[in-house]
Amino acid sequence: MNIIQSGIRAKNASIAIIIARFNQFINNNLLLGALDTLQRIGEVNKENILKVYVPGTYEIPTVASHIAHSGKYDAIIAIGTIIKGNTDHFKYIASDTSSSLSRISTQYFLPITLGILTTKNIEQSIERSGTKMGNKGSEAALAALEMINIMKNLKKVL
Repeated sequence: MNIIQSGIRAKNASIAIIIARFNQFINNNLLLGALDTLQRIGEVNKENILKVYVPGTYEIPTVASHIAHSGKYDAIIAIGTIIKGNTDHFKYIASDTSSSLSRISTQYFLPITLGILTTKNIEQSIERSGTKMGNKGSEAALAALEMINIMKNLKKVL
Protein backbone atom coordinates (compact mmCIF):
# COMPACT_ATOMS: atom_id res chain seq x y z
CA MET A 1 0.00 0.00 0.00
CA ASN A 2 1.31 3.44 -0.98
CA ILE A 3 0.34 6.44 1.10
CA ILE A 4 1.14 10.01 0.14
CA GLN A 5 1.30 12.55 2.90
CA SER A 6 3.50 15.55 2.95
CA GLY A 7 5.02 18.28 5.05
CA ILE A 8 5.03 22.01 4.47
CA ARG A 9 8.69 22.85 3.86
CA ALA A 10 9.22 23.83 0.23
CA LYS A 11 12.50 25.76 0.08
CA ASN A 12 12.93 25.65 -3.68
CA ALA A 13 9.30 26.22 -4.60
CA SER A 14 8.23 29.02 -6.91
CA ILE A 15 4.92 30.52 -5.83
CA ALA A 16 2.78 33.22 -7.40
CA ILE A 17 0.43 35.28 -5.27
CA ILE A 18 -2.34 37.19 -7.02
CA ILE A 19 -3.76 40.00 -4.91
CA ALA A 20 -6.90 42.04 -5.59
CA ARG A 21 -6.50 45.78 -4.96
CA PHE A 22 -10.22 46.23 -4.24
CA ASN A 23 -10.62 46.05 -0.43
CA GLN A 24 -6.86 46.48 -0.28
CA PHE A 25 -6.66 47.20 3.44
CA ILE A 26 -8.07 43.71 4.15
CA ASN A 27 -6.13 42.03 1.35
CA ASN A 28 -2.85 43.50 2.56
CA ASN A 29 -3.29 41.69 5.89
CA LEU A 30 -4.06 38.45 4.03
CA LEU A 31 -0.93 38.96 1.93
CA LEU A 32 1.24 39.59 4.99
CA GLY A 33 -0.07 36.38 6.56
CA ALA A 34 0.66 34.40 3.40
CA LEU A 35 4.17 35.81 3.02
CA ASP A 36 5.01 35.18 6.67
CA THR A 37 3.87 31.57 6.40
CA LEU A 38 5.69 30.94 3.12
CA GLN A 39 8.99 32.38 4.33
CA ARG A 40 9.03 31.51 8.01
CA ILE A 41 7.32 28.12 8.01
CA GLY A 42 7.75 26.92 4.42
CA GLU A 43 11.27 28.40 4.16
CA VAL A 44 10.49 29.62 0.65
CA ASN A 45 13.12 32.01 -0.69
CA LYS A 46 11.54 35.45 -1.19
CA GLU A 47 13.12 35.66 -4.66
CA ASN A 48 10.91 32.69 -5.61
CA ILE A 49 7.69 34.54 -4.80
CA LEU A 50 5.92 36.54 -7.50
CA LYS A 51 3.30 39.08 -6.42
CA VAL A 52 0.80 40.25 -9.02
CA TYR A 53 -1.79 42.92 -8.22
CA VAL A 54 -5.10 42.97 -10.12
CA PRO A 55 -8.05 45.40 -9.87
CA GLY A 56 -10.46 43.05 -8.10
CA THR A 57 -11.13 39.45 -7.16
CA TYR A 58 -12.98 38.77 -10.41
CA GLU A 59 -9.78 39.46 -12.38
CA ILE A 60 -7.71 36.88 -10.48
CA PRO A 61 -8.60 33.87 -12.70
CA THR A 62 -7.36 35.56 -15.89
CA VAL A 63 -3.92 36.11 -14.38
CA ALA A 64 -3.96 32.67 -12.73
CA SER A 65 -4.59 31.04 -16.10
CA HIS A 66 -1.67 32.90 -17.67
CA ILE A 67 0.66 31.97 -14.80
CA ALA A 68 -0.48 28.33 -14.85
CA HIS A 69 0.06 28.14 -18.60
CA SER A 70 3.66 29.36 -18.18
CA GLY A 71 4.59 26.24 -16.20
CA LYS A 72 7.05 28.28 -14.12
CA TYR A 73 5.29 28.08 -10.75
CA ASP A 74 4.58 25.28 -8.30
CA ALA A 75 1.46 26.90 -6.84
CA ILE A 76 -0.72 29.99 -6.94
CA ILE A 77 -2.28 31.70 -3.94
CA ALA A 78 -5.32 33.87 -4.71
CA ILE A 79 -5.99 36.73 -2.30
CA GLY A 80 -9.10 38.88 -2.32
CA THR A 81 -12.14 39.98 -0.37
CA ILE A 82 -15.75 39.92 -1.54
CA ILE A 83 -18.13 41.63 0.87
CA LYS A 84 -21.88 41.18 0.43
CA GLY A 85 -23.71 44.27 -0.67
CA ASN A 86 -27.38 44.99 -1.29
CA THR A 87 -27.52 43.06 -4.59
CA ASP A 88 -26.79 39.53 -5.82
CA HIS A 89 -23.55 40.73 -7.47
CA PHE A 90 -21.64 39.24 -4.51
CA LYS A 91 -22.87 35.70 -5.28
CA TYR A 92 -21.91 35.81 -8.94
CA ILE A 93 -18.43 37.19 -8.34
CA ALA A 94 -17.69 34.62 -5.61
CA SER A 95 -19.10 31.68 -7.57
CA ASP A 96 -17.50 32.55 -10.91
CA THR A 97 -14.13 33.27 -9.34
CA SER A 98 -13.90 30.06 -7.33
CA SER A 99 -15.22 27.94 -10.22
CA SER A 100 -12.74 29.45 -12.64
CA LEU A 101 -9.81 28.93 -10.29
CA SER A 102 -10.83 25.32 -9.68
CA ARG A 103 -11.04 24.70 -13.42
CA ILE A 104 -7.59 26.25 -14.01
CA SER A 105 -6.10 24.21 -11.18
CA THR A 106 -7.35 20.91 -12.54
CA GLN A 107 -6.56 21.80 -16.16
CA TYR A 108 -2.90 22.52 -15.37
CA PHE A 109 -2.46 20.12 -12.40
CA LEU A 110 -1.36 23.18 -10.42
CA PRO A 111 -2.41 23.86 -6.82
CA ILE A 112 -4.37 27.11 -6.55
CA THR A 113 -5.37 27.95 -3.02
CA LEU A 114 -8.01 30.44 -1.95
CA GLY A 115 -7.16 33.22 0.41
CA ILE A 116 -10.37 34.84 -0.79
CA LEU A 117 -12.81 36.02 1.83
CA THR A 118 -16.54 35.99 1.13
CA THR A 119 -18.16 37.78 4.01
CA LYS A 120 -21.41 39.49 4.96
CA ASN A 121 -19.75 42.65 6.25
CA ILE A 122 -16.48 44.45 6.88
CA GLU A 123 -16.29 43.21 10.47
CA GLN A 124 -16.21 39.57 9.33
CA SER A 125 -13.48 40.44 6.83
CA ILE A 126 -11.36 42.05 9.52
CA GLU A 127 -11.85 39.05 11.81
CA ARG A 128 -10.64 36.66 9.09
CA SER A 129 -7.64 38.72 8.04
CA GLY A 130 -5.63 38.44 11.21
CA THR A 131 -7.76 38.99 14.29
CA LYS A 132 -9.99 36.53 16.14
CA MET A 133 -10.76 34.18 13.22
CA GLY A 134 -7.12 33.77 12.15
CA ASN A 135 -5.65 34.80 8.83
CA LYS A 136 -7.06 33.13 5.72
CA GLY A 137 -4.02 34.26 3.70
CA SER A 138 -1.80 32.27 6.03
CA GLU A 139 -4.12 29.26 5.76
CA ALA A 140 -4.00 29.46 1.95
CA ALA A 141 -0.20 29.55 2.08
CA LEU A 142 -0.10 26.46 4.32
CA ALA A 143 -2.38 24.60 1.91
CA ALA A 144 -0.20 25.66 -1.05
CA LEU A 145 2.97 24.43 0.66
CA GLU A 146 1.46 21.05 1.45
CA MET A 147 -0.02 20.68 -2.04
CA ILE A 148 3.33 21.48 -3.67
CA ASN A 149 4.89 18.57 -1.81
CA ILE A 150 1.95 16.25 -2.47
CA MET A 151 2.12 16.96 -6.21
CA LYS A 152 5.88 16.26 -6.25
CA ASN A 153 5.36 12.98 -4.41
CA LEU A 154 2.52 12.01 -6.74
CA LYS A 155 4.79 12.47 -9.76
CA LYS A 156 7.20 9.94 -8.23
CA VAL A 157 4.60 7.17 -8.01
CA LEU A 158 2.55 7.83 -11.15
